[in-house]
Amino acid sequence: MIIALGADHGGFPLKKSVIDTISSTNNKVLDLGTFDDNPVDYPDYAKSVAEAVVSSRSHRGILLCGSGVGACIAANKIKGAYACLCHDTYSAHQGVEHDNMNILCLGARVIGPALAAELVISFLGAKFSGAARLKRRLEKTATLEKTFGHE
Repeated sequence: MIIALGADHGGFPLKKSVIDTISSTNNKVLDLGTFDDNPVDYPDYAKSVAEAVVSSRSHRGILLCGSGVGACIAANKIKGAYACLCHDTYSAHQGVEHDNMNILCLGARVIGPALAAELVISFLGAKFSGAARLKRRLEKTATLEKTFGHE
């Protein structure tokens, strides 16, 4: 898979570790920045990653910011982006398996490299189950997306 990766300055300290983990799982990294720790705005990177995912330039995305919250909120403004903040392995895989999450958000000031690696591996190893009840819920989510401003 190709994994789009974006980080603001708050997420930058965790970025190299996440790149190494993605590479260790035989996936490719589409590095969308930032490339140093100078202050930048997380919505710019959230937009880049979300657009890469929804346009199929990448299969999934990972966003890093200080808490993970801002990047998650911004990414979810892009129609078709389903970004979730995860700090436990259950959520990282269950979000894909049940909710078709396509972007993992991590808070570099909240977790360290070891946990980040576990989360990335859990996220990348998961697949949407396709169960009828889950598809029905995703259809309802898509209706919300269409009805409330993500045209």
